[in-house]
Amino acid sequence: MIRNWTAAIRSSVLAVAVLASPVWAVQPDEVLDDPVLEQRARDLSQELRCLVCRNESIDESNADLARDLRILLRERLVAGDSDEAAIAFIVDRYGEYVLLRPTTGGANWILWAAGPLMLLLAGGVGIGYLRGRAAAPQTQESALSDAEQERLRQILDE
Repeated sequence: MIRNWTAAIRSSVLAVAVLASPVWAVQPDEVLDDPVLEQRARDLSQELRCLVCRNESIDESNADLARDLRILLRERLVAGDSDEAAIAFIVDRYGEYVLLRPTTGGANWILWAAGPLMLLLAGGVGIGYLRGRAAAPQTQESALSDAEQERLRQILDE
């Protein structure tokens, strides 16, 4: 009985490890002959977003568009483009959305700054609320009138 449980646990852990590991979608016919260029292509393709899958890199995606982007990237590297030039070529064609890590220049600085600014704004509102609450006049609860006290005694005595 214990053997069955340990075998089940082992197979479950193995299944989770296999499913959690990245899956590379690069086809054998896409791989470049030069290992240095291929490594550059792999490194760069992990920074480019699959426009079909959204949150996968083109290196991980099996979509046809991702395959086309991988081939285009390799063609640019074989043509002699630098890493920056190859990425710029793809960004010019598909827009900045193709980058998994967008640049901080241009209008993107608003997006990068929005999180910290919202945190500061929320902190300021919270501090203002707490200070306003502390400065608010304290109201005393009024004591019970004689009639109310008598009625309370009657309720408690019952």
